[in-house]
Amino acid sequence: MSGMPESKMMKVFSGKTSVFNRFTHEKERSIAQLRLALAGMLSEDNLIIYGFSGLLIPRNITHTLQVCIIADVKLRTAEAMKNKNVSEKEAIGIIEKNDADNFSWVNMLFKTSDPWDASLYDIVIPTNKVDADKMVEIIHENISHEIIQPTESSKKAVSDFTVSASVEVAMAKEGHAVGISARDGAVTITINTNVLMLGRLEEELKSIASEVPGVKTVETRVGKGFHKADIYRKYDFEMPSKVLLVDDEREFVQTLSERLQMRDMGAAVAYDGDSALKLVNEDEPEVMILDLKMPGIDGFEVLKRIKKDHPEIEVIILTGHGTDADEERCMKLGAFAYLQKPVDIEILSDTLKKAYAKSKQG
Repeated sequence: MSGMPESKMMKVFSGKTSVFNRFTHEKERSIAQLRLALAGMLSEDNLIIYGFSGLLIPRNITHTLQVCIIADVKLRTAEAMKNKNVSEKEAIGIIEKNDADNFSWVNMLFKTSDPWDASLYDIVIPTNKVDADKMVEIIHENISHEIIQPTESSKKAVSDFTVSASVEVAMAKEGHAVGISARDGAVTITINTNVLMLGRLEEELKSIASEVPGVKTVETRVGKGFHKADIYRKYDFEMPSKVLLVDDEREFVQTLSERLQMRDMGAAVAYDGDSALKLVNEDEPEVMILDLKMPGIDGFEVLKRIKKDHPEIEVIILTGHGTDADEERCMKLGAFAYLQKPVDIEILSDTLKKAYAKSKQG
């Protein structure tokens, strides 16, 4: 539905948020798509939705039964060793990583740190006290209960969920990350980040929402986070929002990052080659600006590894110590461009845009 790679969609469940997310809103866009997919499924019946994505279903959709089956660490470790064919130590590591992701996901949705909080579920079943047959009996008994059957109210809640999810996706496609709620076709948009020209933003958001099927009226309001120091940023799909700056001159690279952000480009910073390579593996930047002379792994080696393992990332060399021979070597290794310090910010910005355009071409 979204056109996003499954690997990126799965990252919303990770406990670690990308350093670029405040520029790209990828996590928010992915969650919006997940909500819309769930909304479409809830028009059907006799479904089992497995995993923590089910917690996206609003609680006022009462013809759903939220079940948490919980096992102790000993059983989980044994199952992980068997299913993953790993040692006990490796199994415990896998469990700890999964739990950390689950803590992060539930905290993001409900501001609680316990993914097994009983208030999130209708039933919590401990496997050390109930065998599989008894679990089936408990679930079957509860799912057959009159209170779980669809009602006009719960069906209307699905309709509201569908409208709000549709508006959220429409906003995300235009680069906006805002709160959305809907009731009987009346949509409320909540702006949680400070914005310099609030009236203009409100009109743009109302225009987007009003085009979504099922929307009758639209109103905007500011939320609790509106008066914080952060400034609202619309995601600009035409500008690079995942630029990694790699340079050991800390003051220079921090200033450069700020200047790029003022031009609506999202930039993160690494101060050495090792940190850069680690960040690339975790966060997949679109364009890299790379210095050559650094302690540890130098820029030549970083460039070589990047173009070998991540050829889709365009690399711009920006150095103050380079020679003609260095430029020739970098271009042979696959650099997109070779620039000398000090560089005119407009020239660098233009080069970044061209490199980003090339990266989008695949």
